[in-house]
Amino acid sequence: MLKYISLSIHYKMKKMKKVMLFLGLFGFIATSCEDELTIFPEDSLSTPTFFKTEEDFTQAINGAYVPLRQINNRAKPFLAEMHSDNTYFARNTAFGATEQQEDIADFAVPTNNGITANRWVQEQYILDYQIIARTNQILATIDEAEIDEGVKGNVKGQALFLRGYAYFELAQFFESVPLHLEPVLGRDDAALPLSPQSEILAQIITDLQTAIPLLPPKSQQEAGRVTSGAAQTLLANVFMLQEQWAEAETLLKAVVNSNEYQLMPNYADAFSGNSDNKNNMESVFEVQYKEGPEGLNGSFLYSFLPRPITAAEVGAITGTSNPQPLNGEGNNIPTPDIIAAYEDGDLRKDASIQYITVSESFWSDGVYPIIKKYVEPHSLHGNHGMNFPIYRYSEVLLLLAEALNEQGDADALTYLNLVRTRAGLGDPVGDLKEAIFKERRVELAFENKRWFDLVRTGRAIETITAYGERIKANPFAYYYPEGAEPRSNAFSNISLYYGLPASESSLNPNF
Repeated sequence: MLKYISLSIHYKMKKMKKVMLFLGLFGFIATSCEDELTIFPEDSLSTPTFFKTEEDFTQAINGAYVPLRQINNRAKPFLAEMHSDNTYFARNTAFGATEQQEDIADFAVPTNNGITANRWVQEQYILDYQIIARTNQILATIDEAEIDEGVKGNVKGQALFLRGYAYFELAQFFESVPLHLEPVLGRDDAALPLSPQSEILAQIITDLQTAIPLLPPKSQQEAGRVTSGAAQTLLANVFMLQEQWAEAETLLKAVVNSNEYQLMPNYADAFSGNSDNKNNMESVFEVQYKEGPEGLNGSFLYSFLPRPITAAEVGAITGTSNPQPLNGEGNNIPTPDIIAAYEDGDLRKDASIQYITVSESFWSDGVYPIIKKYVEPHSLHGNHGMNFPIYRYSEVLLLLAEALNEQGDADALTYLNLVRTRAGLGDPVGDLKEAIFKERRVELAFENKRWFDLVRTGRAIETITAYGERIKANPFAYYYPEGAEPRSNAFSNISLYYGLPASESSLNPNF
């Protein structure tokens, strides 16, 4: 059973690493090629000689998962969750600004003619295209490979899902991006024009519709790999973005009726431990991490802590034997807004948020809320193995409730209440559409959903404008030390999409 995605990358990938260099998998920067015929020696590693065996394709698909680990470790939590009213940064006046993160949290990302130099925007963009480059290479070669048809279909289905998922992130963050469906062989291939979001979404739909029948269900798939249920959920998510409610309903009901998933009885148990409870019965798809020296670990918990924080205070949270002090600014600190969003008696509140005391803090008495659902004891400082959730079964139920409600189907309440009952709550009060939207906020808090939900439902500008006014009116409530104020440019660039990365604009004149 595959316990950790891409383990083989680190244990048997010496030759694959050489191939990755050939394939240009660190982005779309490509060297120019000569016109004359090139003959590849049979003992040389290249596209014609490598992509032959089941092991070759297994290693290649494992490599396509790898960028997900870096994306969800830092870039996406900043761009999706801290770029909303769910989390904010913890100001440390003794350290000075960490501008790149502050700009995201303050909706003040410098952008000129649709281009930005923000490092986290660049990282998200490049890593998504790494996934696309790697899956394009697999899809360009696998049909001709003489390997077991079942293995071929499974690998192809995974590649189609991963390409679709990467493009879905790009479409939601940037709206228009280049649509690469073939391997990039030269600089001219890399400089494609921008495709509109509608064209990107149409390709994702095509990819996922092809992937679903190729992928096995969760019970028949190696743990950690994408499944037919994951592909159905992602495709339903795409249809929800386009308000194609009936199409989304069909897919979501198929996931429910597959009996492959269940809600964990206890909300806190829906999330991965450091070394256990991974890919549990509620997990539809999650990014795999492993503590240790192999390079498979995460460290996102540490960037979510307020600062400055002493080694002893870090150790009390993490349980590590070698805790270290942290300086700079903390990120993804739960806002008063998300804390107030939980109803009285909601069991998810205490499972999602805890309070810690930071003795050297410049803010108030140093008592901060932090994200509890990712706090798990581990051995090594800055090195943990909690998986990061992408889709959980509870989201399937909430998406289905929304799709049904938009069609006037009374069964929407049934699916909504499956989620609420676990949280210790009864029927919602008031408008059902609003109740479903609010339920997504607390059920999926700190899972990188909030910003996309605000944009998808047309609430982003109004919600963030009001949120910004609250911060500017009372910065102390949002973790500013006494006397400190938001920067003059805070909330000056509230837009639905990020600018494209400046580092890529020099390679593509279409930006």
